[in-house]
Amino acid sequence: QVQLVESGGGLVQAGGSLRLSCAASTLTFSSYTMGWVRQAPGKEREFVAAIRSSGGSTAYADSVKGRFTISRDNAKNTVYLQMNSLKPEDTAVYYCAARWTIRLITTSREYDYWGQGTQVTVSS
Repeated sequence: QVQLVESGGGLVQAGGSLRLSCAASTLTFSSYTMGWVRQAPGKEREFVAAIRSSGGSTAYADSVKGRFTISRDNAKNTVYLQMNSLKPEDTAVYYCAARWTIRLITTSREYDYWGQGTQVTVSS
């Protein structure tokens, strides 16, 4: 079992920044591909970013490229999402997700484990 706990969400003005964190309760964190997925009210979950278990490769949705950065610290069992130049369209619940694989996963439904989510609200 893997438990994922997100933190760092909040209310921010357009153009501002937030950093989300996800702490994982597993001794094999370095074997998991990690991702961030978001869901706005009334919409399907949307892939945002992913990082391979080694941290060497990343992937981003087109809508966040150049603004968001995913990173991980395997020694701390933590993955981060640095969000800059935030837009109202980024408003959503952001979920941390994991899958035990070396592949880079860019489809939200392929993840096996999920956190509880943290709310990000961007005002105009």
